[in-house]
Amino acid sequence: MGGKHSKMNPMDVPVPGIQQLMDQDCGLRNFEYEIRKRYAVYLDWVDGINEKEGGYEKFTRGYEEYGIHVKPDGSIVAKEWAPGAEAMYLAGAFNNWNRTEFPYQKLDFGKWSLNLPPNTDGTPMIPHLTEVKVIIKDKSGNLLDRLSPWAPYVVQPPKEEGYVYRQIMYNPTERYQFKHQRPKKPQSLRIYECHVGIASDEPKVATYDEFTENVLPRIKKLGYSAIQVMAIMEHAYYASFGYQVTSFFAASSRYGTPDQLKRLIDTAHSMGLTVLLDVVHSHASKNVLDGLNQWDGTGAGYFHDGPKGEHPLWDSRLFNYSEHEVLRFLLSNLRYYMQEFQFDGFRFDGVTSMLYQSRGMGHGFSGDYNEYFGMNTDTDALVYLMLANDMLHTLYPEVITIAEDVSGMPALCRPVTEGGGGFDYRLAMAIPDKWIEILKKCKDEDWNIGNLIHTLTNRRWQEKAIAYCESHDQALVGDKTIAFWLMDKDMYTHMSVLSEPNPVVDRGIALHKMIRLLTLGLGGEGYLNFIGNEFGHPEWLDFPRQGNNDSYHYARRQFSLVDNELLKYKFLAGFDSAMLNLESKHGWLHKDSGYVSWKHEADKVIVFERGGLVFVFNFHPTQSFPDYKIGVEVPGKYKIALDSDSNEFGGFNRLDRNIEFFTSPDGFANRRNSLMVYIPSRASFVLVKQD
Repeated sequence: MGGKHSKMNPMDVPVPGIQQLMDQDCGLRNFEYEIRKRYAVYLDWVDGINEKEGGYEKFTRGYEEYGIHVKPDGSIVAKEWAPGAEAMYLAGAFNNWNRTEFPYQKLDFGKWSLNLPPNTDGTPMIPHLTEVKVIIKDKSGNLLDRLSPWAPYVVQPPKEEGYVYRQIMYNPTERYQFKHQRPKKPQSLRIYECHVGIASDEPKVATYDEFTENVLPRIKKLGYSAIQVMAIMEHAYYASFGYQVTSFFAASSRYGTPDQLKRLIDTAHSMGLTVLLDVVHSHASKNVLDGLNQWDGTGAGYFHDGPKGEHPLWDSRLFNYSEHEVLRFLLSNLRYYMQEFQFDGFRFDGVTSMLYQSRGMGHGFSGDYNEYFGMNTDTDALVYLMLANDMLHTLYPEVITIAEDVSGMPALCRPVTEGGGGFDYRLAMAIPDKWIEILKKCKDEDWNIGNLIHTLTNRRWQEKAIAYCESHDQALVGDKTIAFWLMDKDMYTHMSVLSEPNPVVDRGIALHKMIRLLTLGLGGEGYLNFIGNEFGHPEWLDFPRQGNNDSYHYARRQFSLVDNELLKYKFLAGFDSAMLNLESKHGWLHKDSGYVSWKHEADKVIVFERGGLVFVFNFHPTQSFPDYKIGVEVPGKYKIALDSDSNEFGGFNRLDRNIEFFTSPDGFANRRNSLMVYIPSRASFVLVKQD
């Protein structure tokens, strides 16, 4: 922007809450200059938006002005930003595809506009559900077929007609009317990460309506407080898992219409579920005919031109966050999903790639603060994220934003007013990597308990994290679910309650439950599970593609497994629900971060207290411990509230739930009191103090 704040000495730039940030982490004092310098760029953008665009309220409503719109009188107005175009036209079935009949008028700053009068009967010239294209005339005089970047509805043609998506005029006479208010922002965020298309037993693309009717009730019953919906922004390539976005304002038509998505969200709200969107603003698909790439006939437009505008690993385009109209587009995109679809927040994908000029490639991120400040930081992208969070939290105070960042950028999850990134949470991405590493490389008796606890607790103070054992990343082809790592081929033969006992399955069921409870108990201030993994979904995810003969066999979730009373999947789902409901009752995720009083390498025993509860784990493969002394801070009488070894959850029922445990004032493990407990091998339990 180059505004007044950027021209100031950075140490003179006013950052209202920076002292609080510095007091919280004195290590940042050496980088105060850089933090203030970033904040200056942010302030200049805010000033420009306020002075020239009427503030966030007007600037982020670009979706109401740009694209193609039908007015109440039946007339049609269209507007685009295409700085590289020589001319622009609108064509479609409505004018028999005459590509130059309706030219746009050229405006200032690379903008173009068009007005089409209504038909004589007052109806729009472009009928509902008919195809349209924007025609760009490039500098060489070529006429290029394009889809509007603001298109709200695009569809894939029948296979015999190709694969290029088509823009369809979406103007139904009746639109879905929301019936339910957004639920209150949950204090404890228990997220069910889901993908509409795979949410069916059948080998097909499931629909919004099927998800609404069949899956939402499951999620609510399990005890989750939020859903995080993937692959909504339209993506021409299904196997990209939604991460190669082609049309940013179009909710994917694979699953149904925009109104059917609205019904899904409204129904979730009626159940008290918060709904988060997995948003991709870190990059965009390279598709030209049905994407943003070369939209105006140049390599620039919404992206950086040349190598700076390309992601070498993802083979995709990178946004130019220093461009005014790009910020209008992206901030309006967030506002669109919040306002028009009533989403409650976002999980921002690929944040690490955005934050660094290196796109995070080749970096181990050791925690040295010098890695986060300096020339490698992409200030334009970071400032965009600050603006996005500031806008969202200003206009929607109950919004939730989550950063997918593996680097550990300091202050990313602190308020923008402190000089932070403004996110509410970051994903604790080291935790699933640690679990997979342990299961792949370590014998049970060789688990490094201290290292595991370090990974679960190593997060920035006062910056909230979402803990998870596995997400969609771990389920993709080439990897496999935790359940499949644990039990592999034995899942095909020994998951029946009628089958003979199998040590591999017994171990797998026990560890699956313990891994989840330990992660939920200690790993963060929120928790996430990927659809189906709560009941130990076998195998992996693989979308239909040329390499698998377009098969949907692995692109589905087999809910019939957990619904079958004769299969052991019900035990894992039952435990998942029990631990979530225990958290819902006691709310440890939004209370203290937990105190680990015991981590014994030889015994493989872990004890910690959090939210007034005492968590006890014994990961030893064979050794049970009678009369094991553990420390507790609060004296009194305790009882077992949750037991992973209960036969209700497929365990061996070695603990008596009716036993009452009384503390002794004999302090132990840096706690003021102690208890004597029996800890079976490969079992965990949670003690709650009785009133």
